Amino acid sequence: MFAVQYDRFGGPEVLALGSAAAPRPKPGQVRVRVRAAGVSPADAALRSGRTPMGARLSLPHIPGVDAAGIVDELGDGVTGVAVGDAVFGVVDLGVLGGATAEFAVLDVWAAKPAAMPWPQAGAAGSSVETATRALDRLDLRPGMTLLVDGAAGGVGSVAVQLAVARGVRVIGTARPASHEFVAGLGATPLTYGTGFPASVDRALDVAGAGSVPALVAVTGSPAHVVTLADFTAAAHGVRLSMGSLAGEPSGAHGLQAVGGLVDSGRFTVPIEAAFAFEEASKAHTAIEHGPRRGKIVLLP
Repeated sequence: MFAVQYDRFGGPEVLALGSAAAPRPKPGQVRVRVRAAGVSPADAALRSGRTPMGARLSLPHIPGVDAAGIVDELGDGVTGVAVGDAVFGVVDLGVLGGATAEFAVLDVWAAKPAAMPWPQAGAAGSSVETATRALDRLDLRPGMTLLVDGAAGGVGSVAVQLAVARGVRVIGTARPASHEFVAGLGATPLTYGTGFPASVDRALDVAGAGSVPALVAVTGSPAHVVTLADFTAAAHGVRLSMGSLAGEPSGAHGLQAVGGLVDSGRFTVPIEAAFAFEEASKAHTAIEHGPRRGKIVLLP
């Protein structure tokens, strides 16, 4: 099969489109012919060699954890889906990649809503799972106010919409140029880095920019704050949500839930840019630079 891959750590230029052995699904997994694959900051960090998790990779490595496509093979024990179905989801996170290829094996998946374009579906899986997991941990209830610090990015923009769908009032921080974008997601925009409201019920830190102590202050308790990106969280008594690799309850049920939200026009996955597989280096450059509004995606 064809696949985007790298055989050494480094900058985006180490990425190349080449050949690789096609994966086979294990029990409980499905294989898809990929129609779109998301690109995340974690993919870029692994490729660069900056993260200790890179030691777990076998080179050459195929990056990407999010994919959407047409099911072409089922693992043992899989039910509720058939060859030829359109699905989106997340690869086996234990192997830290594999999505940007002709075929990818999904560990978690849901039916692709007919109204969801392929680029959105390809970029949705891990952002929906992550946002759902974080919102679950915050024990949100209708009528509460949630502050999302970093509301314009790939995960933040998804978290805003899912919280609004739960009947929660959302305040989202973003740079002034992204205020209209954040408002369109259903949140009240607040300029990033200029201070927080005096009081909110819950807070989600997506930016990882050192705001955790301030978020504890405005919510009144470390128990009312979850961060996805601040590794100093424990020093402040705040929960750092790391997902299934850290043994947390999964937010995978969120993938099923977004179908109805998409069909009712209440959910979208904002796509900032789409690139061909041959342009993977450009996609990784884009993910590493500047503020983003939504997701970066690769299309075969």
